[in-house]
Amino acid sequence: MDERDVWAPHAKEGFVRGKVVDLGTSTLTVQPYAGGEPIVAAYDRVFPCEDERGTNLDDNCALMFLNEGNLLDNLRRRFQSGSIYTYVANILLSVNPCQPVPELYSHKTIAAYQGRSLGSMPPHVFAIADKTYRDMRTSNQSQSIIVSGESGSGKTETTKYIIRYLTSLRSSKARATSQIEQQLVEANPLLESFGNAKTTRNGNSSRFGKYMEVHFSEKVRNPGRIDYEEATVVGGSVSHYLLEKSRIVSQAQEERNYHVFYRLCAASPPELRQALFLSQASDFHYLKHSCLTDPSIDDVEDFKSLQNSMTQVGLEEREKIAIFTVIGAVLHLGNIEFVENTESTKGGSLIAKRALQSSQRAASLLGLSIDTLCEALLTRVMTTRRGGAKGTVIGVPLKQDQATKGRDALAKAIYSRLFDYIVERVNSCFPVERSANFIGVLDIAGFEYFQRNSFEQFCINYCNEKLQQFFNESVLKHEQQLYKTEGLGLSHIEYIDNQDCIELYEARGHGLIDLLDEECRLPAGSVEHFTSVVHNKHGKHFRLMNPRRSKLAFYKSMRDNEGFVVRHYAGAVCYETTQFMEKNNDALHDNLELLMQESSDPLIQKLFPMRSPATESKKPGKSKLIFASIADKFRAQLKQLLEKLNSTGAAFIRCLKPSVKMEKGVFKGGQVLSQLQSAGMVSVLSLMQTGFPSRTGFQALYDMYKAYLPAKLEGLDPRTFCQALFRALGLSDYDYRFGLSKVFFKPGKFAEFDQIIKSDPENIARLVKKVQKWLVCKRWRRAQFAAICVVKLQRKIQARKQGAVIVQKSVRGYFVRKQNQARVRAYPQAVKLRHQLGTIEESLGTLTKYRANLSPKLGDLKKKIDTFVQQLKAKPLAQSVVDTSLQTYARQIDDITQELHSLARKEKEEKEMERIRLIQESLERERKTREEEERRREEEEKLRKERERKLREIERQRRQAEEEAMRARVEVQRRQEEEEERLFLLHEQQAEEEARRMAAEEQERRDRELAERLAQDAARPQEVLLREAADPQSRPASVSDAVPTSPQRQHTTPTTAPSTVTSTAATTTAPRQHVAAALTGKRDLTKWKYADLRDTINTSTDVELLIACRDEFHRRIRVYQAWKSKNKQRDTASPSGLPSELRNTPSPPPPLPARGGQPSNSPVPSRPPKSAALTKPSQPSTATANSAAAAAASLPRLAQAPLSSPIAPPRPAAAATAAPVQAPAAPQRTMASAFAAQPQRFFRVPFIRPCDQAQAKTAYRKKGWWYAHFDGEWIARQMELHPDASPVLLTAGKDDMDMCELPLEETGLGRKRGAEILESDFEKVWAKHGGQPYRLYRVVSMD
Repeated sequence: MDERDVWAPHAKEGFVRGKVVDLGTSTLTVQPYAGGEPIVAAYDRVFPCEDERGTNLDDNCALMFLNEGNLLDNLRRRFQSGSIYTYVANILLSVNPCQPVPELYSHKTIAAYQGRSLGSMPPHVFAIADKTYRDMRTSNQSQSIIVSGESGSGKTETTKYIIRYLTSLRSSKARATSQIEQQLVEANPLLESFGNAKTTRNGNSSRFGKYMEVHFSEKVRNPGRIDYEEATVVGGSVSHYLLEKSRIVSQAQEERNYHVFYRLCAASPPELRQALFLSQASDFHYLKHSCLTDPSIDDVEDFKSLQNSMTQVGLEEREKIAIFTVIGAVLHLGNIEFVENTESTKGGSLIAKRALQSSQRAASLLGLSIDTLCEALLTRVMTTRRGGAKGTVIGVPLKQDQATKGRDALAKAIYSRLFDYIVERVNSCFPVERSANFIGVLDIAGFEYFQRNSFEQFCINYCNEKLQQFFNESVLKHEQQLYKTEGLGLSHIEYIDNQDCIELYEARGHGLIDLLDEECRLPAGSVEHFTSVVHNKHGKHFRLMNPRRSKLAFYKSMRDNEGFVVRHYAGAVCYETTQFMEKNNDALHDNLELLMQESSDPLIQKLFPMRSPATESKKPGKSKLIFASIADKFRAQLKQLLEKLNSTGAAFIRCLKPSVKMEKGVFKGGQVLSQLQSAGMVSVLSLMQTGFPSRTGFQALYDMYKAYLPAKLEGLDPRTFCQALFRALGLSDYDYRFGLSKVFFKPGKFAEFDQIIKSDPENIARLVKKVQKWLVCKRWRRAQFAAICVVKLQRKIQARKQGAVIVQKSVRGYFVRKQNQARVRAYPQAVKLRHQLGTIEESLGTLTKYRANLSPKLGDLKKKIDTFVQQLKAKPLAQSVVDTSLQTYARQIDDITQELHSLARKEKEEKEMERIRLIQESLERERKTREEEERRREEEEKLRKERERKLREIERQRRQAEEEAMRARVEVQRRQEEEEERLFLLHEQQAEEEARRMAAEEQERRDRELAERLAQDAARPQEVLLREAADPQSRPASVSDAVPTSPQRQHTTPTTAPSTVTSTAATTTAPRQHVAAALTGKRDLTKWKYADLRDTINTSTDVELLIACRDEFHRRIRVYQAWKSKNKQRDTASPSGLPSELRNTPSPPPPLPARGGQPSNSPVPSRPPKSAALTKPSQPSTATANSAAAAAASLPRLAQAPLSSPIAPPRPAAAATAAPVQAPAAPQRTMASAFAAQPQRFFRVPFIRPCDQAQAKTAYRKKGWWYAHFDGEWIARQMELHPDASPVLLTAGKDDMDMCELPLEETGLGRKRGAEILESDFEKVWAKHGGQPYRLYRVVSMD
């Protein structure tokens, strides 16, 4: 494990030195050297320490390991040694010493830093100020110094020293200039009195931001050098931002109002106190709730300093009294109290009796009458749009809390406008007429976060986000400028930007500021609604989250509509939005503003000027509170400030407070580290890590390591020494760069280099040999380079000789070309004309009639041009002759070309006329032919129509005769069918009665036989029954043969008999096995099948088993009847075989047969199956009444129910099969009657599969087709065409169990529009999918 010391995070000290004792997957365990428990921290929070524990460096970039731990340790060591300033590159870190250090800012110190480069002297605020002045002069560009830090870090004092240094650059010679410089210095106490206050963190905290500009003269005698005698200050200006107005009316515990209130009450002269009705500070409402006394504040001395400052900036005595009068008026205005008006029916409030004197004093100091002031504070004047030219004025009384808020708003408005007036008055004392450039000093609050953060912290942190972005860009710019100056040749460095957080604040329409302004403009806006809108708009934004997600327990109880958390560059801050809307509104009600405009006091009139007529005309009918956003105003000011900062050079000073209590010599590492993070220094370190953060000069590096090398290497030049050392060590060029005056290292590489140098002596000896070898190689390379340079020089001389020859050749060629320039230019033109003649000659060959007109002219011109070309080749010609000849030939060519085009066009027109004539003749012949053909067709058409008319007449007469004959036949046939139907029904009734009679007789016979068998079995011993049950063969034949078989084995219809007949022995084997099992144990018949119960009853001789089987059988019948009744009205899938689109009310299943075997009456007629009622015409009828009666008599008593299982309902076709028994005398129905009584109808309906019902409303449902062929009332053929499956084809007599069981009338197909189709359509689809042709059957009688 590495023995190097490391920095581990510590809550109180920031970082503590220790040693790594354990390695985890994501954490390290560090044992501090100071003792205590081991510290477990993440890898990215543990940093390596410097080897030299006593390191005290002016610039932290000289550290081998540039990280948070070493930065904090270097600051602590320098603070303890009395050095409060430290550099990080060009950034100055200033730690507040919490005590006066006068020798640090003396005139001698100012003179010592003038003209010295940054880094040549110990770090100091004067060094930054001097560098800024020199940059302004050398680059002729204005500069800015940004001073930031939290309250109590020394920003105000640092700003004072910068202004003092800038105004002391030259000796005082001109008294006017000296006065301006003195005024700039003395303006600070005045601004501090009105804009600074005591807070819990600082006794003189600036509650506003200011940007002070110091302008210098443009007269420079020596532009090439810097002359401090020319540093003439010609003026200045002050801009302020975001005054904390809420402090005027309320302060936090242990804090105070602005200094001027206490100084005026404590140290004002007696005559002024009497004129302003002043007393102790505890007598005023705006002051008594604050910290009245502070040992570190002397209000008497500070008041004297205030008066002196006001005199220095040029304020007269009357102006001072006017300002103090306004301050006194604000104090008395705060003492006005209100009580509820219980006597008035309109409600409202009154001024308390004890506050009448304060009201009178406030009115007197404000230049108002007491009645006017009281009326304005107690009522709100509203003006309607109707009621005359100016409308009707209505006075609305205010409640107690409304009047109190109006009083506080008036006090804040008066004081804030007074502060604006003082700043404007200070700027007028040192006006700027003409200046070359200026140096601006920005003093603004740093990043703030408290336990409760409100609107002020919201705006301040927004400002710091903008300044941090400017800070990152400027630091990066400085780094890249340094790399460029040192000649490192590095590309652009990327860094993490906080633009997304800035856009969260200021995005137009949906940013936090715009959302707040929009909520403030609503008539009934609320902070809860504003906070909810923020979470809804930016709930997924990385920078924003709700308070419950904060790591602090204090915010977890906060509701979402009470605040929000913003992740800033320095950490997450939770903002409570309770007072956001109130603090964001900077408007004053119209009647209070008009009240101030009526004041007789001149200063009040300046603070509240009259509105212009144009402004008044815009609001003719309203008097209300016009919203004015403080956040939007601050955003606009901040935009102007950043534009100004971007147009200037920038320097940065980060002020730090060593401890919260600001004790002398106390350095709290944890608090300082938090300020470093808030100041963005941690992000600066991360930014510099992408480049070369560690750097040192060649001489410093030489002095550091020359003691480790032998004396023969000490005489080397420092730069050569460093180069030899680095080359000998074999360091990668990626890890370091050589500049002009420094060597730059990547993060951590400086430490590796140091470790190699300080290794064992043997390594040093090897290193010396490498250095000597490198020096020899370098000298040899120099010799090689010199030889190569000589060779290059020789070749360069030869190249120059060759170049001289080329120049001479070029000059001679130039003169020759100039002499023959006319011939050279004319020859290509003449050749071009000759080519044009060739083209014209080819075009002339296309003419037939007019070719002879142009041939002579073309030949003459061709000869002339050839002669001209020969002349150009033979001798030089004058330029004028050449130009004239070329123009003449070109003009003649143009004339010939135009004439050629004219003749070609004329010949073309003649040919076109001849072609048109021939076409017309051909068309005329075709017209005559068409007319003749048309006449012949008309005659033929007349003859055809006459023949068709005669044929139609004959056909009509024939059809009429056939229809009359058909009607007669149909009538006769209908009568015959009615008679046959009547006889058929009569015979059916007789057959049914005969069957019932025969069944009753058979049942009686069976009961008698069963009783006899039971009596015989009762006398037999139990062992014989068990043996017979186990071995059926041992039972007597008379007993087993006496029991008749199941009716399903004895009686079948002609069609189904082959598939249902089985042997008696095979059928009775399973029931006997169950009987044996039942006799040997308890009779648990719940798992027996229905067929087993039935067969056991018919075959068993055990009385107890018979009784048990009968009881179980009847129990299952009762369960089935209950199930059938329960599900009678349930809308389930009908077994009728119809698609779901045609099932309206499913037909109930047929009831169970009665005990005697007769079915109960059913309201729905059952369909007679064709397997029982229809036979082919070629087969004779074999069913007689006797056979039917015999089959009915052979049915066992308990086997009449057609149940296949105890719970499954029977199909209607099964019941219909056993019911009809034909009478012996039923007549036959012929083939003709079958055709007449059975009309053939065909139908087609669409259906949707049950699996697609969920998608029935979508575009992806799959539809199929259901086809049906009804032979009379019952279905004969059925076909289902599925969209993604094979078609299903069903035929009556074969697939009855799967087909539609309803008659045609009950299906409703005949009434369904568009369902019926032609027979040909059905047969076409049926044959397409492999269906067999349908043969009609005739109905035969059952005799």
